[in-house]
Amino acid sequence: MSGQLPIKESLYDQNDSKSSTIIDQPVFEKTDSNDQPLQPPDGGRGWLVVFGSFLKPVQQHKNFVSFGYNYSWGIFLNYYNKYVYVDQLPKLSWIGSICVSLFFFLGPINKHVIRTMGYRNMLIVGTIVCPVALILASFATQVWHVFLTQGVLFGLGASFIWFPCIGASQQWFSEKRGLAIGLAMSGSGIGGLVVSNIAQAAISSVGYRWALRIIGLMAFVLLVITTFTVRPLGHINQTGGKEKIIAWYLFKNPQFCVIFLHGLITTFGYMTPFFLLPSYATYLGLDPWVGANLSAIMSGVNAVARIFTGYMGDKIGRFNSLFICTMLCGIMCLAIWIPAKNEAGVWVFAILYGFFGGGYVALFPTVQPQVVGLENISPAVGLLYATNFFGYLFGTPIASRILADTGNYAYAAAWAGSTVIAGGLLAGVLRVQRAGWKLAKV
Repeated sequence: MSGQLPIKESLYDQNDSKSSTIIDQPVFEKTDSNDQPLQPPDGGRGWLVVFGSFLKPVQQHKNFVSFGYNYSWGIFLNYYNKYVYVDQLPKLSWIGSICVSLFFFLGPINKHVIRTMGYRNMLIVGTIVCPVALILASFATQVWHVFLTQGVLFGLGASFIWFPCIGASQQWFSEKRGLAIGLAMSGSGIGGLVVSNIAQAAISSVGYRWALRIIGLMAFVLLVITTFTVRPLGHINQTGGKEKIIAWYLFKNPQFCVIFLHGLITTFGYMTPFFLLPSYATYLGLDPWVGANLSAIMSGVNAVARIFTGYMGDKIGRFNSLFICTMLCGIMCLAIWIPAKNEAGVWVFAILYGFFGGGYVALFPTVQPQVVGLENISPAVGLLYATNFFGYLFGTPIASRILADTGNYAYAAAWAGSTVIAGGLLAGVLRVQRAGWKLAKV
């Protein structure tokens, strides 16, 4: 050790308001190497982990297959509602919502699943279950069949992929963490762009059933690559926190309480535009091409934004960037989506919401290690993403019910915007907790 003590990111930092984004504090070295604090290399094999996470479903982070598929759900939702299960939008909306919410099913017990199975076995489970779910969905004849396969089964499989991917990306980087997580999470945006176009082309040429089978086979190939590339930096003892079934002790940290509420509230509105905007374009009577490509374009912009805002967070402060992106994401719903009555307005909203929404998704996991420390990151990630379960499960169905009851998309847009703005205000509270009201990189 050449006389130097190892460095780790700390749970609290006395000089936080005067420091840069990276919070370091020395601790004494322990004799067991599995108990030593992690020291992220900020590169090396970490970039291979980022590549593997890029291909997987995480991010709302990280990935091409899982979230990429879910950003394309709007294509299937619109098709089901128009041609297969006609005028059953409130019921159909539950499918996408339950799928995304189940991504975080393992959250409260994430640390214990990692300790029991390890990243490799978790990824193998997801690699098998997700493609099987899509292929089984292609044989569905009733809404409840689609619910169980394309919704429940796919979501459960994705949960085994999400947590290894997001956890590994956080562990391998420190000063470049924003960029690394942005790159990893951009997979879901690029995946949405690619999968949406593949889904639309396949539906048009060979039907929606074969579209599901094609996407399922594609998912299997990409997830195999992820399984062989994603690895944790250290041992679960270095990231698992205290020996508790559920890490309630984290709530003694006021900053953790705020970011917990931020994750809970924001997700009630975040996915609504991705799911409802294609049907809104149909409602306005726009060219069918517009509705078919809105999700794809939003996903593409989302991908670029995750990289850019992740890098921006490293430069101007991750907490500053999280606040800015979340607030503007919600404001776009109220200021642009509600008054958008033509193709130009819809495209402006899709691009701006996709951009700032990408920033929110990339920065939420980026700040987590600074709030709790890498030594607590596994249980913290589990609890923080467990909050997403409720928002993603109920958020879009609530918006769809509002739409069904009022017949006016403006009320659904107001629901989405107000919940995301509320989450943005909490991101502002977190930023003030870190550095007060003065301008600073934090």
